[in-house]
Amino acid sequence: MMKAAIYCRLSEEDRNKQSETEESGSIQNQKAMLLQYTMEQGWELYNIYSDDDYTGSDRRRPAFNRLLQDAEQRKFDIILCKTQSRFTRELELVEKYIHGLFPLWGIRFISIVDNADTANKGNKKSRQINGLVNEWYLEDMSENIRSVLTNKRVNGLHIGAFALYGYQKDPDQKGHLIIDKEAAAVVHEVFTLFAQGYGKTAIARMLNDRGIPNPTEYKRLHGLRYQQPKSKSSTLWKYSAISNMLVNEIYIGNMVQGKYGSVSYKTKQNKPRPKSEWIIVRNTHEPIIERALWDKVQALIAQRAKPFDVGTIGLFAKKARCAYCGCVMRSSKSHDKHYLKCATRHMSKDACIGSFISSQKLERIVIDELNRLSAKYLDRAELEQRVRFCNTLQDQKSHLLSDIAIYQKKIAAYSKGIRDLYMDKVKGLISENDYIEMSKDFTAERTRLERMAFDAEKQLSGIHEKMVSGDHRREWIEQYTNLEHLNREIVETLIDYISVGKRIPGTKDVPIEIHWNF
Repeated sequence: MMKAAIYCRLSEEDRNKQSETEESGSIQNQKAMLLQYTMEQGWELYNIYSDDDYTGSDRRRPAFNRLLQDAEQRKFDIILCKTQSRFTRELELVEKYIHGLFPLWGIRFISIVDNADTANKGNKKSRQINGLVNEWYLEDMSENIRSVLTNKRVNGLHIGAFALYGYQKDPDQKGHLIIDKEAAAVVHEVFTLFAQGYGKTAIARMLNDRGIPNPTEYKRLHGLRYQQPKSKSSTLWKYSAISNMLVNEIYIGNMVQGKYGSVSYKTKQNKPRPKSEWIIVRNTHEPIIERALWDKVQALIAQRAKPFDVGTIGLFAKKARCAYCGCVMRSSKSHDKHYLKCATRHMSKDACIGSFISSQKLERIVIDELNRLSAKYLDRAELEQRVRFCNTLQDQKSHLLSDIAIYQKKIAAYSKGIRDLYMDKVKGLISENDYIEMSKDFTAERTRLERMAFDAEKQLSGIHEKMVSGDHRREWIEQYTNLEHLNREIVETLIDYISVGKRIPGTKDVPIEIHWNF
């Protein structure tokens, strides 16, 4: 008996639909329809995979990924969906799985409503067109959403999921902020203390010593929406929180949005935008900080800004971590000597016992350990097997080769589609206008794929060069032996991170744990 796996998906857009006769209905309706179909065909049900509140472009769907893993392990024979778009709206995944990997794994894909069935070779073009239409749908929807959000930002409406500390979302006016008096008092105190000459670390310590919860903890305690923190010391005020607060124009009544933008409509990843692209609308809500105090604080920040050489970075910046709380250590300077210390330790007396070491001493420890490893392993013939250089290059090469094969297959499919369209026009099956419109879309998509294939070929060439240079690993490692001093390039190349403890009482020893990149 054939085993069938059912896949269902419901997205937020489906929840907003008024009628269950529309495209998706509910998860229950999908399951009922697919279960009935399974029984009618006499198949054995293997499992039901269901993703609730996920879009068709989200590749991180948990049930979707379990389905793919089980398919690769040949745990069932058939994947059954209501429509092809329930499985994915991305043409790339249609080609990769439905037309690529599923046949190799012996998996048959069926979607009931749009009659997609990989056992029927005659409707492959139909499945490709469905995939193309779904891809356009994603792109158009993304563009429409972006346009709506941009329009709201330009009109000064707050569209964020979380209100800035010191404010709340107005329950009576969507997109408007109102002052949260309790939090606003803390914000005003921070600005006042800085204007009186207190430093950012000192202000953070004062708030922590008084037990005032930081913005995240405050929102959690008051039942407000907040973003889950990653740090272990999430309840503490820190230097960065004070620093960001002092330059945020929202506190003087200006709405500042659009600091980050999405990389692509196919991913939820965001990247920072330059300040010139931020959307700033003035006087959209009641200010917490009066203009005179704001101007004084900005002047003090400008005065305290330390000059630095463009492009310079600390030797162990972002590499040294406190062994006790895991926070990145901050650099400081005293009597012309540089030190690394736990930032959390100075925000609250009970937060962390605090790691501390001089940069010079840490550099010496790293050099001694690197030279020790070099002396121990460099003269061994199997060095190349012991040191794992370029350990991901082969994986990258395999992925690129797979992508190129998919692109080439899709290019060939679009070329064939254009030829078939021409024959349909010649036979009078479609009009001249329909042929022009459809072939234009097919040609544009084929051109895009050819460009992607070209870019992938270039990346493949670069990886090949790196792999060739990797054959000279012995020569490469020799330049890092018998060192007297480190530079940032060496630290970045060889070290993942360094865990630093506190000096052992009665000795000069500081516990150090170096995590190498090899």
